[in-house]
Amino acid sequence: MTPPDLDVPPNPDPETGEVQLFSGEVAACPQPVYRGLLEQCPFARAALVGTPVLSRYEDVKWALAHPEIFSSEMEAQLDLGTERPMIPQQIDPPAQTRYRKLLDPLFSRKRMRAFEPRVRERAARLIDGFAAAGECEYDQAFAVPLPCSAFLEVMGLPQDDLGLFLELKDSIIRPWTRLTPEEQKVEGPEGMARLQELVTGVKHAAGQQIYQYFREVLAQRERETRDDLLGFLVQAEKDGQPLTRNEQLDICFLLLIAGLDTVTATLGCNMVYLASNPEARRRLVTEPGLLDGAIEELLRWETPVTGVPRIVKQEVTIHGVTLQPGEMISLLLGASNLDAEEFEQPERVDFGRGQNRHLAFGGGAHRCLGSHLARMELRVGLEEWHQRIPDYRVAPGAVPTYSPGIREVTYLPLEWTP
Repeated sequence: MTPPDLDVPPNPDPETGEVQLFSGEVAACPQPVYRGLLEQCPFARAALVGTPVLSRYEDVKWALAHPEIFSSEMEAQLDLGTERPMIPQQIDPPAQTRYRKLLDPLFSRKRMRAFEPRVRERAARLIDGFAAAGECEYDQAFAVPLPCSAFLEVMGLPQDDLGLFLELKDSIIRPWTRLTPEEQKVEGPEGMARLQELVTGVKHAAGQQIYQYFREVLAQRERETRDDLLGFLVQAEKDGQPLTRNEQLDICFLLLIAGLDTVTATLGCNMVYLASNPEARRRLVTEPGLLDGAIEELLRWETPVTGVPRIVKQEVTIHGVTLQPGEMISLLLGASNLDAEEFEQPERVDFGRGQNRHLAFGGGAHRCLGSHLARMELRVGLEEWHQRIPDYRVAPGAVPTYSPGIREVTYLPLEWTP
């Protein structure tokens, strides 16, 4: 199970030293670029965004573990349409630690298991809706509705609002998709400035809608408390005091953005791999005990959240390069998960790999809050699919398309014999 072309280098620009990382072409097959980075330039500079990029496992792990140097407090730099930092992602310890202590139990492994039967029922219903047709576009038919509906159930939000939430989420994460083809045309510096203005407007309009939506829902929960995450937030206390409305809103904003994208992306990346590797797919069907290991290994190999940004808070020197306070840096999780110093034969996809300490969920204080929910959704989604549709393939002639940054497979036509 070794994909080809792993010897392709990153080919940094000879004048600027920049490496192309964030494009649909690289997102479709990033591993060759990652390997080139690890071998040739572990501290590179990303084209387009221009930020330094760390790629080696120990470097990335160390940076994640030191928020006092590499900070997540980047509200102004990232501009996601928020009025304040998202909690707990855009604040650092010790304040962040108090919020995590409050929120971690809500996403515990035990609590997520309680939701599994309902997620499994929903997965079965989705598959039953298209299995007899012998084909589907996987992203819209399964990868989007399954984890998103599960997340809304955890939050206590109505399933009927899923379309609205997806529109708002995409307006924040992929705002250019909300523009017309004419608006997306860029000619010269003035055109780029105009495009940036339009993109900013899309994000901020969506942000205001998100705030208003949750203001109304949280007020309703105060009048009629329910046993769900939003019901918890209106009663929760930190340091002996109730959360303010703004704190509640800033938590909800983050959960909406984070909870509706990454598992969808992970399912799509996993299915492209399995559809393209029949031997691996057959092993999952005939040896179901491999599933948990397969999930971890595909998280390592595919790593849908390719990297995370940080802002430098203290002067630091890495690989002979000194970074100053205020500089942005990207920690390339996808590349770190292919580092031969940490993973034996990293180019080999091994569902039986032991001690798989991948960084697909990040690390340190800001390690993914919803990792247990994500693992449950991935296990249910893959298990239910392979029980009903064990043999499938990418439709002949079709080419799956990927979005950069978060590697969502936005177009994945699959077919099988019903």
